[in-house]
This record gives sequence, C-alpha cells and structure tokens, in this order.
Amino acid sequence: MTTGWPADMPVTQIRIARPTDKLDEVVKFYCDGFGLKILGSFHDHDGYSGYILGLPGRELHLEFTHHSEGSPCPAPCRDNLLVLYVPDRTAIARVVNHLSEGGHKPVPPENPYWAERGVTFEDPDGWRVVLMNMPGFEVG
Repeated sequence: MTTGWPADMPVTQIRIARPTDKLDEVVKFYCDGFGLKILGSFHDHDGYSGYILGLPGRELHLEFTHHSEGSPCPAPCRDNLLVLYVPDRTAIARVVNHLSEGGHKPVPPENPYWAERGVTFEDPDGWRVVLMNMPGFEVG
C-alpha cells in the first residue's frame, strides 16, 4: 500500500472550511487557545469575510467564514470532531491550562475512546476539538 496521493490526483493542500456567525470569537479560540496562526484573511468578498488559520509551512488549514447576511451553522453531533494529535503531554497540559484560564473548560467526549488519552473542548459554535496524546494515525 502506498502512502502518497495517487498520481492522477496530486493534492498539495487540505483546507477545512466552515461558516460561523461568531467569526471573531472562533478565530480567537483557535489562535489564542491553540496557537494557530492567521495565514490569510479576506474582507467583504461578495459579502464574505474570513480567516485562514494553520501552522505556517503546513499543508493543513482551517478556514472560518462569515456572510454579511448571516452564516447560520448549527454544530453537528458531539462526536463530530477535529482531532489534533500532540505526543507531548506537557504541551497538552499547557494548552489545557491556557484554554481554562480563558474560560474554556474541557467537556466529556461522546465516545469514551477520546477520554482515554485526550482532552475535548467546544469552540464558541459548539464544534468539538480533541487534543490527543499520541502520534498521529499511521497507515500500515
């Protein structure tokens, strides 16, 4: 089994995008809480404004957008997750403390698997993020 992209689908980047009516709160949560950086932004582009967040030099981004007429986006079920794999327990503890100091307390996960090695938080829209204490998933 190969681990790269198929030659006929040469993907170079992945961006997960979603709308929000709490753009500033959501960006603050991910930037201040998790240390993600603002890589780009756009304002009033055909009514849309947004921010692209990520780790500089990485191929994975989160994009949050808001439309001037509203961007209703109800949170999905509690088991719909963004999982950040962080093998360093000390780093996770720092983030948990920082988020807690900012008023964001851990929430119990829907699936107990995530509680075994992870800590779950809800962003301002109710979407869940897990800090998982283990290396990322490996194909093998």
